Amino acid sequence: MPDSVNTMSIAVNAAAGGIAVPPVARVGDSLAQVATPALLLDLDAFEANVERMASAAAARGVAVRPHAKAHKSVSIARAQLAAGAVGICCQKVTEAIPFVNAGVGNIHISNEFVGEARVALAVAMASRVALSVCVDDVRQVGPLGKAAERAGVRIAVLPEVDVGQGRCGVDSTDAVAQLVDAIDHYEGLRFGGLQAYHGSAQHVESWDKRRDTARLAADRASAYVRFLEARGIACPVVTGGGTGTAEFDIESGVYTEIQPGSYVFLDGHYGALEWRDDWRFRHGLFLASTVMSTARKGIVVCDAGLKSVATDSGLPGFWSSQQAGKPHYRTASDEHGVLELASPGEDGAAWLGEPILLVPGHCDPTVNLYDRYVTVRHGRVEGLWPIEARGLSQ
Repeated sequence: MPDSVNTMSIAVNAAAGGIAVPPVARVGDSLAQVATPALLLDLDAFEANVERMASAAAARGVAVRPHAKAHKSVSIARAQLAAGAVGICCQKVTEAIPFVNAGVGNIHISNEFVGEARVALAVAMASRVALSVCVDDVRQVGPLGKAAERAGVRIAVLPEVDVGQGRCGVDSTDAVAQLVDAIDHYEGLRFGGLQAYHGSAQHVESWDKRRDTARLAADRASAYVRFLEARGIACPVVTGGGTGTAEFDIESGVYTEIQPGSYVFLDGHYGALEWRDDWRFRHGLFLASTVMSTARKGIVVCDAGLKSVATDSGLPGFWSSQQAGKPHYRTASDEHGVLELASPGEDGAAWLGEPILLVPGHCDPTVNLYDRYVTVRHGRVEGLWPIEARGLSQ
């Protein structure tokens, strides 16, 4: 039975008289030595995924602006930028702070925000980075424009247009015109293009239907671009798209940049979609867990439950083990994951202490549960990457 505790020093903090929390892993550890539950990043798969997206987009002259809401990690953002990304997206203003502080110089807030505190934070960021933001109401423009003028900064503002999501974004050319005019009213703002994201399209299972949904979204975005051009307004950027539609978005001739996020990991939900040709990315994000109980026949119980993995897109999938067989993750409670064995009467005693890997159903909220990635290559720990933007949701 693997005993990872023996590989850690459980240090006593002499000054405080307490026990220090041991590290989740150390460089050089085997997977069996990683304290569980832990979030693992397979570096070979990760690097292949980053390169795959970068090269595909570059071949069509489309920029990649990866979405940091998926990974929330400065280390991952730097790897994406090194591969040619023009910048990153963040979904919330506070989420961008670690990236600003780390020197990421081009950030797009791909979501609307309101309120004096958030406006002030955006303006402070704009003094340090090239910042762009989204609006879908003229009442969002004025406070931002006035604050930017007072601070002597200039912010690119992108009206968001609804291209099928039915969530945020305006749905008429008149509304787009009003937003562009409002932006033009302030010296501290400039019209930066259009945000045209269709989130639901990313998750359409059928390849044909996903392609058709993406094409319709691109057609809608194109109609807004043509409207603006007819008014003499050039649209420098059309940004949107994501992991599920990237192959269609870069071929559309409409999007100048795409915003994929989950491609670096390929979670269980994306992995279940229908893919063609070379567009299936590799699974790179795993949840390391340990079987901690085999008291009942037909099941084994691991230490990864609801506090360790998001289940909004389904329960995690079993990936691998040193044991033969492939248990099915059946139910999750706070600190327990119940996995079914092949038959109800099977004795799972041999599984006790067994290290296993699980594939999260939804990477974004799962990542938000952890402080760090344990990066691994060929079964050995290569590093620990902080998840600096964890919990920054304001």
